[in-house]
Amino acid sequence: MNVLDDLWVSRVTSHVSLRAALDQITGTRIANALDLAHETMRGAGFAAPRIAVAALNPHAGENGLFGREEIDVIAPAVAVAAARGIDCRGPFPADTVFVRAFAGDYDGVLIMYHDQGQIATKLKGFNRGVTVTGGLATVFTTPAHGTAFDIVGQGRADTGALEHAVRLAARLAHRRGLHAGREKVEWRANAH
Repeated sequence: MNVLDDLWVSRVTSHVSLRAALDQITGTRIANALDLAHETMRGAGFAAPRIAVAALNPHAGENGLFGREEIDVIAPAVAVAAARGIDCRGPFPADTVFVRAFAGDYDGVLIMYHDQGQIATKLKGFNRGVTVTGGLATVFTTPAHGTAFDIVGQGRADTGALEHAVRLAARLAHRRGLHAGREKVEWRANAH
C-alpha cells in the first residue's frame, strides 16, 4: 500500500505489465485486496476505513459502452466486500476518484493497477509518500519513490519520504504493541 499523509492506496495488481494486470483483475483478487486494505488500515488506527474503488475503464465504463469490467467484475466484488462489513464504494472513474479521496471523502482508494494510483500520489506528494507492506507479521515501510540511485553522492536527495516512512513504521509498531497488551507509549504524529 502507498500512504500519502492520511490517504492509503492499495492495488489489485502491482508490478506487472499492463497486459498482465488486465488479466489479473478478478472478483477474487479485488475482494482479497479490499480485505487486506481494510485490515491494514484498521491496524493503523482507522476504526472503519472508508475505501473508494477505482474503475478500470474510462468513465467507469459508461454502463458498458467502454468495457464491462465495472459491471461484471468490479461492482459485484465491491458489493460482496460491503456485505461482509467493509465500508467500500465504487467503482468510481479513475480520473476523478482521487479528487474525492484527497478532499477527505475516503480514507483509502483501491486501484486496479500500479500507475492508476502512483501517478496521483506521486504528483501530490512525491517526497512524502510511504510504501507499507500489509499482511506481514513485521512492520515494513519504505519511501514510495524508491531508492534514487541516480542521485547518490550528489548531495541533493530529499529525506522527506524516508522520514515519513520511519514515523509511520513507529506508529504502526506502536499500535501493534498496544493491541498485544504491551505497555502504552505516547504517540505523537509529528514527533521528530
